[in-house]
Amino acid sequence: MTQDKNQNFFERVYDVARLIPHGRVTSYGAIASFLGAARSARMVGWAMNACHGRDDVPAHRVVNRVGLLSGKHHFPGTNLMQQLLESEGVEINDNKVTDFDKLFWDPAKELDF
Repeated sequence: MTQDKNQNFFERVYDVARLIPHGRVTSYGAIASFLGAARSARMVGWAMNACHGRDDVPAHRVVNRVGLLSGKHHFPGTNLMQQLLESEGVEINDNKVTDFDKLFWDPAKELDF
């Protein structure tokens, strides 16, 4: 896969991430599936990691498939990802989204594309 193709995929990931509603979360895999790349959850993670400095991409709302804040070490500081989620009313316990199933936003079901 070429860098241009990666950039295009990353931009598509960012477009979906921008649509995650305030106070909701989604998973790397849900974004990958929505984009027609079901086995590319890790690539979505790479995209989230690469979006540092882009305030328009709410990367903190993207967690792993069971609600763990698996990308938290890519945020500056020790608990920024958790703090950003909590500021939106998302409760976190032991690095995991409480009520994950209730707060989960599935772009395949929520977006009409």
